[in-house]
Amino acid sequence: MERTLIVLKPDAVQRRLVGRIIERFERKGLRLVGMKMLRMDEQRARRMYSVHEGQHFYEPLMAFIMSSPVVAMVLRGPQAVSVARSLIGTTDGREAAAGTIRGDWGLSPRHNLVHGSDSAESAEKEVPIFFEPEELLDYGMDDMKWVSPT
Repeated sequence: MERTLIVLKPDAVQRRLVGRIIERFERKGLRLVGMKMLRMDEQRARRMYSVHEGQHFYEPLMAFIMSSPVVAMVLRGPQAVSVARSLIGTTDGREAAAGTIRGDWGLSPRHNLVHGSDSAESAEKEVPIFFEPEELLDYGMDDMKWVSPT
């Protein structure tokens, strides 16, 4: 089982899409193992987006991610990273496929509703930015034998 970090960005919170977005992940069969709502401070934001430092969009991204609360969560399941990224859609909501989160609700490459880890390795680095180990709960779900019988 793999885990991934998902952050519902300020635009998802402000547009009241949090419940709908979480529902998409749960309906697919991913297990929610940690979740919290918080304001991103500068230190956490810089740790999260350090890979983009120096890019033309870095400072606007920092201002955006700190502008309003976010919802951070950890999802677990078979190929959680790739499954979540498929549900999220491509970065630019104008180009994202219909049926994806960004395709259905996004019109911007910057205000794109959701961050999802891009690899299992990234997830392992990103999760500790938001969660202490004791904040993540591992538990069984009886329906998993029907979702992923492997």
